[in-house]
Amino acid sequence: MAKKEFQAESKRLLEMMINSIYSQREVFLRELISNASDAMDKIYYKTLTDESLIFNKDDYFIKIIPNKENRTLTIIDTGIGMTNEELEANLGVIARSGSLAFKKENEIKDGHDIIGQFGVGFYAAFMVADVVTVISKALGSETAYKWESEGADGYTLVPYEKASIGTEIILTIKENTEDENYDEFLEEYRLKSIIKKYSDFIRYPIKMDVTTTKPKVEDENELEEVQEEQIINSMVPIWRKNKKELTTEDYEKFYNEKHYGFDKPLKHLHISVDGTIRYNAILYIPESIPFDYYSKEFEKGLELYSSGVLIMNKSADLLPDHFSFVKGLVDSEDLSLNISREMLQQDRQLKFIAKNLAKKIKSALQSMQKDERENYEKFYQAFGRQLKYGVYSDFGANKEALQDLLMFYSSKEKKLVTLDEYISRMPEDQKYIYYATGESKERIEKLPQTELVADKGYEILYFTEDIDEFAIKMLMTYKEKEFKNVSSGDLGIESEDNDKKTEAEQEENKDLFDSMKDLLGEKVASVKVSKRLKTHPVCLTTKGEVTIEMEKILSAMPDNQNVKASKVLEINTNHEVFQSLKEAHATDKEKLALYTNLLYNQALLIEGLPIQDPVEFTNDICKVMV
Repeated sequence: MAKKEFQAESKRLLEMMINSIYSQREVFLRELISNASDAMDKIYYKTLTDESLIFNKDDYFIKIIPNKENRTLTIIDTGIGMTNEELEANLGVIARSGSLAFKKENEIKDGHDIIGQFGVGFYAAFMVADVVTVISKALGSETAYKWESEGADGYTLVPYEKASIGTEIILTIKENTEDENYDEFLEEYRLKSIIKKYSDFIRYPIKMDVTTTKPKVEDENELEEVQEEQIINSMVPIWRKNKKELTTEDYEKFYNEKHYGFDKPLKHLHISVDGTIRYNAILYIPESIPFDYYSKEFEKGLELYSSGVLIMNKSADLLPDHFSFVKGLVDSEDLSLNISREMLQQDRQLKFIAKNLAKKIKSALQSMQKDERENYEKFYQAFGRQLKYGVYSDFGANKEALQDLLMFYSSKEKKLVTLDEYISRMPEDQKYIYYATGESKERIEKLPQTELVADKGYEILYFTEDIDEFAIKMLMTYKEKEFKNVSSGDLGIESEDNDKKTEAEQEENKDLFDSMKDLLGEKVASVKVSKRLKTHPVCLTTKGEVTIEMEKILSAMPDNQNVKASKVLEINTNHEVFQSLKEAHATDKEKLALYTNLLYNQALLIEGLPIQDPVEFTNDICKVMV
């Protein structure tokens, strides 16, 4: 029997194709099952134009037969089969696709698509097999043929006896090596898991003889193992069903079956797009945050299918980082099954789908925020931080898309509010959106800096997460209103008369404040009269872009750049402590130093900042007491 050579191909080319396109050996079964599905689709298309043919779906199936003893894995289909010429053309030339040719010849454009089009998938079999044998009998042919190959060296093609129409592929599985376990591809449980993973939604039944335990016929109290033919795949994917036929329970069941999470999804999106690029998608907004969500181990991405066949378990390119919490899948007939990760990253269709999905997700979240507020707040407690990162990252490229989804705790409403809700309640004379930062709502409520803003009746947003202020600094404005930290030097509230009074007091006590500044040195930029304090004696405010809260966050980072806020020590001249300061300045410089250090450290403690020398601070307290 003369061996024929693959046309213009070498062993190196075959290895390159397999290694570059497939990163996991298990996909060989996906490829062969997809080819088998194509073979049955081809008969379906023939029946559309040939009245002598009748397509009865019950006659079409795929059968998987592992044989440990002979180390063979057989894949049988009842499809259209191949003639001698087709075997020669399709399997004799690497990377030629019979499915693609069939699609072009028959001008197939409807939704019942042919899966395999690149013609590379069949050769994935050589990743696990030493010998690949194909026995095929074509529709309308009297003779069957056997194609056999041991790899890139060539193949044989001879007539063969086969009673029924269809194709039988027999893989002689490789022996195990130190690094690779090929036995797994003969194990019943492993084959079932691969089929469920990649080919669960192939539209024809995939059958396999499965070992089950049943009571004996002669004695029901005793059990025996029997081989029973089972259909392994689900066949009809939920995303191709009519939405009106599906219930919330159906979507939740699918969420659990796909192991997207142990929680119940707060919302699902069932998307069907039938335009220039066709795709279906089912997306979920989870209720709970995964335990590894903010770790390096977490992988974002949606499952990506081509005509019901899994291409990629986690396609990160389908989701922007700020929506990385979304779970689900996308199925498109316009994406090739045989496509590498590198090609996907450049795929125009994929980018179109990703852009469309981002719009759909944002719209769903806005709808949830408006109509299902309780659910949205649950979502926001879990994933709001990620939205804020989205505002801050990429130099604010996504800030306008995300700003309406943000929420912060309100001093007036005592609950989470949106920026739009805050704006809608602003008095006419209010110039800014005011916010305060701190570790908790309770600590912020006690901040001396909030007194003046609160007395004016203005609402204050509480920022309790480390990302909050960074995100707002990137946002800069919302509906033409600037954000203002209550610790900012100028709050835009003080009246002209009050300003003149403050300036007069500042000038009158210039020597005192200069002395206090000299005592504190570089710890503060200046000491001045406070226009914001009502009941508290002292507070720290800042000049410039870096606030005290930002300083705390930056100093806690591994690559601490020692960035410091430009701090101002503000003194309440209406507080009785101020009289003690004036007296000490006039009569006792040592006491002034003591009071100045105590007030500065008190201001640090209010802000949650560390005291440089706790021992000195406690000694100073003792001096005052004695």
